[in-house]
Amino acid sequence: HLYVLEREMQVSFSDERKKVGRPLRIWRLTSKADAQFPDNHSELAVGILEAVRAAFGEKGMAKLVSERTRGQFSRYRERIASEFPLEKKVAALAAIRRDEGYMAEWSQEPDGALQLVENNCPICAAANSCQGLCEGELELFRQLLGQGVEIQRTEHIMQGARRCCYRFTQLANTPA
Repeated sequence: HLYVLEREMQVSFSDERKKVGRPLRIWRLTSKADAQFPDNHSELAVGILEAVRAAFGEKGMAKLVSERTRGQFSRYRERIASEFPLEKKVAALAAIRRDEGYMAEWSQEPDGALQLVENNCPICAAANSCQGLCEGELELFRQLLGQGVEIQRTEHIMQGARRCCYRFTQLANTPA
């Protein structure tokens, strides 16, 4: 049965060597198999946000978003150095966002501006409940890319677009 599931890409395995005897085969479900099981992460996230709002009001929500943004900045800064040129920063940002499930990609526009496209939003349910999460992400991008970069959100899932797009332009008289 496991080999049939492997062919269907529902499971995968790895072999662990032991001191004596045959390797131990460890089977795991794949992300494709995850769809077969209930996932209430988004319901949990929305419930927690509603509880924070009820317990601490909008000031509490703002503090929560601010703390999330601060934590993201710390993690992202480990991979995006402030001295990187803008193109390298955006490439690294796209890689981080891709790792987080945003299906992110970046490109350079004919006018030299850089574009980040996020084809998926893994926090969509939470962002519907708390628009501050989207504003926190914009603030995160501003902090990471620096003062000499203009950032525009040109498409936004929360406003009915099919994806989120950001345009980054190096301002004149600022180092690249």
